[in-house]
Amino acid sequence: MASLRDLKARIDSTKKTKQITGAMEMVSASKMGRAERNAKGFVPYSDKIQQVVGSIANSHTDVSHPMLTKRKVNKTGYLIITSDKGLVGAYNSHVLRDLMKTIEERHNDPSEYTLIVMGSKGFEYCRRRNLPIAKSILGVADQPEYAEIRELASETVQMYTDGEIDELIIFHNHYVSAISQVVTQKQLLPIEDIADLGNANSEYEYEPSEQKILDVLLPQYAESLIFGALLDAKASEHAASMTAMKSATDNANELIDDLSLAYNRARQAAITQEITEIVGGAAALE
Repeated sequence: MASLRDLKARIDSTKKTKQITGAMEMVSASKMGRAERNAKGFVPYSDKIQQVVGSIANSHTDVSHPMLTKRKVNKTGYLIITSDKGLVGAYNSHVLRDLMKTIEERHNDPSEYTLIVMGSKGFEYCRRRNLPIAKSILGVADQPEYAEIRELASETVQMYTDGEIDELIIFHNHYVSAISQVVTQKQLLPIEDIADLGNANSEYEYEPSEQKILDVLLPQYAESLIFGALLDAKASEHAASMTAMKSATDNANELIDDLSLAYNRARQAAITQEITEIVGGAAALE
């Protein structure tokens, strides 16, 4: 049985840990609120650009673009969004588990796919397993700006345009609520749901031409989808961190209660033992 000193030391240590996890929970809650606002604030821009793209593609049958054309898939690109830090519960493991499951089901050889990775956790996971990583970006800010990932997003879209990959699929955690995040797998390229993006009867006047505008807007639209997914994933990451820290704080409270009970019992047993020894000694002197 642990001594009173050991129990007291464990109680003090657990209380200090509880203070740290409690503070981290509050920080994550603050970051989550801001990240959620960022994700929602990006929606109007994304909706408008896809409305214009959809209007052009649906209204003018003579316009075309490689991003709208489905072709034989010889190589698949997977864009994975993970965190750069730990203490986020199962946030990363769920995304990486679904990625590996998809790879095992769809591919027989590493030459059939390549990875674009956001986040140190995903990068290290893929590197340890010798998975083919084409591009990566590490250390993305908690509240990212588009400038941080512009180059990666542009190069990823260019990989599809140049024929290096024949489809682009993204894996990330979708933010549902503060206590719920769902792993989402979505095909970004080619854009197959173009019929749902805009109204063919929208009254736009295009200058210089519909085709030239589409050539510029489609890559921007694809890049906006990547950035929007990152904002969504960041909100999920902070929510997962908040939940993990709350769970750690609750567990610390339970452990403190159990250790305090054990400490009080041990102290009571020690006092009882001392009283018994005193009474026994007094009886021996009579």
